Amino acid sequence: MSALGAMLSREQTTSGRAVGLRSQIALGAVCAGYAVGAALGWGSPRVALFMGDFGLSVAALIAAVSCFRYARAGGSRFRPAWLLFSLSSAMAAGGNAIWGWYEVVLRSSVPSPSLADLFFLCFAPPAIVGLLVLAKRPVTRAGWVCLVLDAWLIGGSLLTLSWSLALAHAAHVANAAGESVARAALSLAYPLLDIVLVSMVLALHFRRVNVNRSAVNTAIAGLAMTVLCDALFTAPLLRSAYQSGQLLDAGWFAGSLLLAYATWGARTRRGQDNAVEAPCPEPRAASRPIAGSLAALTPYLAAAVCTLGILYNVVEGRRVDRVVVLTGCTVVLALVIRQAIVLIDNVALTQELAQKENHFRSLVQGSSDVIMIAEPSGVLRYVSPAAAGVYRRDAEDLVGAELSSIIHPDDLGGVVHELRRFLAATALDEPTTRIECRFGSGTGDWLHVESTVNRHEGGLLLNSRDVTERVRLQAQLQHNAEHDPLTDLPNRALFTARVGQALGGRRAGDPGTAVLFIDLDGFKAVNDSIGHQAGDELLIQAARRLQESVRASDTAARLGGDEFAALIVGDGARDQAARECQVHEIADRLRLRLSQPYRIGTGEVRVAASIGVAFAEASITPKDLMRNADLAMYRAKAGGKDRVELYAPQMQADVVRRSELAARLRTALREGEFALLHQPVVHLASGTVAAVAAQARWRSAQGLLFTPAEFLRVSEGSDRAAELGTWLLEKAVEQAADRSRAGHPVSVSVRVSAARLLDHALPPGSVEALLTRHGLPSGALMIEVADSDPRISFDELERRLVALRRLGVRIALDGFGSGYAAVNALRRLPVDVLKLDRCLVEGVVESARLHKITSGLLRIAGDLGMQSVADGVDVPEQVRALRAMGCTHGQGMAFAGPLDEYRLRRTLTRGKYPVPGVGPAAQPVLAGGAIPLQSRSHDETPVPPT
Repeated sequence: MSALGAMLSREQTTSGRAVGLRSQIALGAVCAGYAVGAALGWGSPRVALFMGDFGLSVAALIAAVSCFRYARAGGSRFRPAWLLFSLSSAMAAGGNAIWGWYEVVLRSSVPSPSLADLFFLCFAPPAIVGLLVLAKRPVTRAGWVCLVLDAWLIGGSLLTLSWSLALAHAAHVANAAGESVARAALSLAYPLLDIVLVSMVLALHFRRVNVNRSAVNTAIAGLAMTVLCDALFTAPLLRSAYQSGQLLDAGWFAGSLLLAYATWGARTRRGQDNAVEAPCPEPRAASRPIAGSLAALTPYLAAAVCTLGILYNVVEGRRVDRVVVLTGCTVVLALVIRQAIVLIDNVALTQELAQKENHFRSLVQGSSDVIMIAEPSGVLRYVSPAAAGVYRRDAEDLVGAELSSIIHPDDLGGVVHELRRFLAATALDEPTTRIECRFGSGTGDWLHVESTVNRHEGGLLLNSRDVTERVRLQAQLQHNAEHDPLTDLPNRALFTARVGQALGGRRAGDPGTAVLFIDLDGFKAVNDSIGHQAGDELLIQAARRLQESVRASDTAARLGGDEFAALIVGDGARDQAARECQVHEIADRLRLRLSQPYRIGTGEVRVAASIGVAFAEASITPKDLMRNADLAMYRAKAGGKDRVELYAPQMQADVVRRSELAARLRTALREGEFALLHQPVVHLASGTVAAVAAQARWRSAQGLLFTPAEFLRVSEGSDRAAELGTWLLEKAVEQAADRSRAGHPVSVSVRVSAARLLDHALPPGSVEALLTRHGLPSGALMIEVADSDPRISFDELERRLVALRRLGVRIALDGFGSGYAAVNALRRLPVDVLKLDRCLVEGVVESARLHKITSGLLRIAGDLGMQSVADGVDVPEQVRALRAMGCTHGQGMAFAGPLDEYRLRRTLTRGKYPVPGVGPAAQPVLAGGAIPLQSRSHDETPVPPT
């Protein structure tokens, strides 16, 4: 409840109490005023009669109306009780009104018996039934029997006492005076009904319900006041001298007003409860045992009263009346029966209690959980026998020990804090709590224990169980979820979390924090050549080397496959350049360490490492930092592998541009925006067009054809590259066949990468089928093998090229002089034509060293019986120098660039190009050529306008 709500609650409660106090003062003042008036005789006999008759009638009528309205508004199961109280008060009002009619209006004495007596006699029965409705109903037959017996014990005792004191004398007087039977019965009916009413009031006093307790108590007090006045009125001496308006009427008047006030006070209290829902104070515990004791002693007190009545007659020397003897015997009999019922109930309760005690003892002693009871001071006063199996300690050894002595010191502070918080809360708000800590076992180990804590007699009740295995399993599952199962290094999820901690902890914003992404170059070849088991062993050894190469504060992780990562935490240095140099040195040492030979089985395996480094920046996220390191790593692989590359913002722009180009590539292939051009391959001795090299070009939205190198790099290695290569091969064969049928039978060369040749999607049979479908002789097609990756298996490549040679397809080795395995390829592969790389041709005139290298390569080709093609022949001086070295063919801007189909046919019709320093004599024509799809010439050979 808020402070304002609490203040309003206190104000409303105080206001309600003030109203109740004022009403009680007013009620007391009215009753006291009536009593004073009655004591003074009201000033005149006439007024005394009026107030004694009609005043009591009005008070009873007020009580009847008040109870009736309360019953109509209540709507609970006790509504009939208040209706009966209303009827009882109405009977009293009617009797007093009739009495006043005779005395005040008719000015005559009231006849006996009269109609007023009938109303007065009907007062007690509704009140008795109403009290029964208000009482708690017994739940068993024995309870109902005890209730009846208690009522009779009280009623019989009162009857015995009353008969001994007054009723026997009244009956004797009435008999001696010769009164009628009706008059004698009437004289005895009033006290007997009052005795019954008093008996019910006493018997039900300790059985009343807790609902509207104040209203019920006030109503019982009003009825008791009325019964007391009736008892006094029954006394013969007082009745003989009674007149209306005397002091006895004040008791009846107060009883009626109390009954009326009971309902009014209950309505006021209920309104307060509805207005403010404030927690009711708990009743005092001390009153409950007293109330229970009085309820249990009531029947015996009644029997004692009955015994006193009999003793009174004996002591006075009177003959004991038969009514007294009979009533006393029935009271004693009822007491015996009730005691027997109580004994039987006690035996049953004792047996049930023993059974429950045995049941709970079996549960506690047989439970696998340890149940402990601790005093408020923390001393254990009970420990269940399960402690021997759980804690490996006898329960007797733990009893009397401090709870804190068996809790791990590191967990004690948290446990104490939680228990203090729990005990400070109320039982209604928090009935239980749960703590988890480590308990010391008898073997010296610490067990993980989970305990449910309850309050118990001011102390604590702990229900504890051993959860050590569960904690270990959770820790193992957590470890498995965050670590790589092969190398046991942190996985990507944990590494990302560690990067987040490094960027957001006390070193947040430290630019010295760096992330390294590491990829093992050549790992796929290891898997393919010696198996995946060897590859796994290599990864384990690489992970061990990586773990040993970083500091304890750093993190090494495996991200998946052959990709690793390392987090180098910053040292707070302000010199960023020095820090970058330091991290670069660390990365380079790590590259050398990972590139050392790996001992796998009986042999050694070598792989290289490409490493990308990215440094933290202000407000950078872990995802962005790891992405930057990944981009730097791919730049290292693209730049030649086995190197370290630092991240630069331009890399992200390159990725975006490459993504855009990749999307444009997909659209271009789908929309048919690629065109096929051909560059003539010229015989350097005669100028004759010996072959044409097919080259793919992309037609821009403006209709221009161009070959951006970046576009070609995006296409290589992807599914679109394979699709583009297939389109190029089919289109080149188709157009070559069309030219042959048109009278221009010139061979065409198509550049195909070694990886593409080894792809099962391009078997030798598909090339043969393509040539057959378009009717092109096999000798008219030359496959130009691009420089291969060192991981490519030469054995398989050799078998594939031999199969193509059997079909008549000629083989050219492209880019000779710059490739990784050019000499090995020349030694092993079935090559017909050797194509010199542009890097050899560009400086052949200016550089004497390069002149000698190129001359030597051409001499090797001649000795092996191969023809040669120089790529990138752009100036006449290069033509002369190459022809003088023995080069047979050239391709470049010295003759022509890539041509469309129309210009190519015009060139083939002309048949030859002028060659610098060569006469008009014709020379043999080369039977093939090589046109690369992607080579350095694509970066430098301009496309002539169309």
